[in-house]
Amino acid sequence: MFGFLKDKLKEAINKFSKNAEEAAEVIEEAEETRGIKKKESHKKEKKAPEKKEIKKEKLENETKKIEKKEKKKIDKIDNKENIEVLKAQEKQIFSGPRKSKRFLKEPIVVEQEKKKGSFFGKLFKKKETEEETFEAPKKREKEEKSEPEEKEGKKGFFEKISERITKVSLSEKKFDELFWELELTLLENNVAVEVIEKIKGDLKKDLVDKLISRKNIGEEIVNSLKNSIESLFDVEKVDLIKEAKKKKPYIIAIIGINGSGKTTTLAKIAHLLKKNKLEPVVAACDTFRAAAIQQLEEHTTKLGVKLIKQDYGSDPAAIAFDAIEHAKSRGKDVVLIDTAGRLHSDKNLMQELEKIIRVSKPDLKIFVGESIAGNDVVEQVKYFNDKVGIDAIILSKADTDEKGGAAISVSYITGKPIMYLGVGQKYDDLEEFDKKKLMKQIGLE
Repeated sequence: MFGFLKDKLKEAINKFSKNAEEAAEVIEEAEETRGIKKKESHKKEKKAPEKKEIKKEKLENETKKIEKKEKKKIDKIDNKENIEVLKAQEKQIFSGPRKSKRFLKEPIVVEQEKKKGSFFGKLFKKKETEEETFEAPKKREKEEKSEPEEKEGKKGFFEKISERITKVSLSEKKFDELFWELELTLLENNVAVEVIEKIKGDLKKDLVDKLISRKNIGEEIVNSLKNSIESLFDVEKVDLIKEAKKKKPYIIAIIGINGSGKTTTLAKIAHLLKKNKLEPVVAACDTFRAAAIQQLEEHTTKLGVKLIKQDYGSDPAAIAFDAIEHAKSRGKDVVLIDTAGRLHSDKNLMQELEKIIRVSKPDLKIFVGESIAGNDVVEQVKYFNDKVGIDAIILSKADTDEKGGAAISVSYITGKPIMYLGVGQKYDDLEEFDKKKLMKQIGLE
């Protein structure tokens, strides 16, 4: 059961995981390339200030040389008596090369003149301000260099490197490309489009723009898919036996399309009720299909269950009413109403079904559909639910269903629980639906 879906899903998940890993490697390579370019540009930025510093040092050295020469000359001169001679020498200095002019805009000072606040003292102050202007950028550069190092340490440098190497992140665009293969697999196995969109949304939420361990990327995808599919069955369950004991007689209507296995399923339910010490009575309300009454009569005879019937062409609503009255008078626990199969396009038969429901007022309306019908059964359930309202679903012929799309989709689309799966022709072949068992059958448990 669901073997084809299991194999295809496994294949699609493996491909998805492999492609995701390859995409992660491409992303990592791109990040490394960007990192190299950033380093190169950073080196260039570093080189520029170094060149400026070299130029400054050269100019400072030249200035110092000139200062030494001038000091020697000034020491030989008596400042008080030969001031005019010194001024003439100053003029010669100013007419020198441009590099010297740039730093010697005013005469060089000696210690004596600096103290008197003379013209040479002004020069000394000028030199100090120039040294400050050279020192200030250096201090700022040191401060700026130290700040990012401190920040880097706070964030955990080695932790960041380890995270980049061992974890990856997928973009939304890349995810959509990778999901396409999985989407095709789900469509191929008759999973409804609405369900595929729901699964895609869940996976995207778990995988896109989030750091995922490179080693466990396949496991992350499987877990996300598993959680998404499990959530499809988050519908309130109906316990048939427990519900049947709440009221006497408890009325159940079996509805569905032609050939879906309604009559056989009804017989299985009657057998289940008897096993749980509940006495059923059956109403043969399919007066349309040839041999429908005879088929039902064979089942009720084998099971030892009372059958209420009339001739073909009789009013099905009247037969249902008679069966309910019989159950009340004889103290029967449950009334099972077998209705004719009908397509949604057959207006007369749909109106007949609406009348049966209106007269019998069933406590539980069970839709029986073929598991192998795939998306068709989902559409059928939606239509019958709109017309007469259904309470639960039984999927027949599940043992021959290799795809499982209906079992995955029908509850989510309709909001109605799957009660049982028909897994054979025997009366005991009615298996209570278990989502954990289904997850195991499709390879996700």
